[in-house]
Amino acid sequence: MTLKFTPDHEWLNAADAQAAVVGITVHAQDALGDVVFVDLPEVGRSFAQGEVAGVVESVKAAADIFMPVSGEVVEVNEALRADPALANSDPLGAGWFFKVKLSDASQLAALLDPPAYDDLLKTL
Repeated sequence: MTLKFTPDHEWLNAADAQAAVVGITVHAQDALGDVVFVDLPEVGRSFAQGEVAGVVESVKAAADIFMPVSGEVVEVNEALRADPALANSDPLGAGWFFKVKLSDASQLAALLDPPAYDDLLKTL
């Protein structure tokens, strides 16, 4: 798995650069608590890296979902829209948010690898 993380607690699996998968991390869903609603981006919409691409709401708070890389949304997880709790029960699997076609693969280098993300979590 080609897993990368952002300091804002999104993950990206870029094993398929034509449709890299994006979601929130275990840490993010732990901090949010029970997810009750997810506002996913429109398929076909393009975002710049760092731009707000959606919102995840829990019983405790709402949090923006930031685009980890620039690109076009090519698919959203309709199952997550129907059952937002997937973000809690399987955040790195069935609880994925959307897929993005990268417009600049070099941006992946700026994201955190798993050990660097673990180090970040130790500082929180």
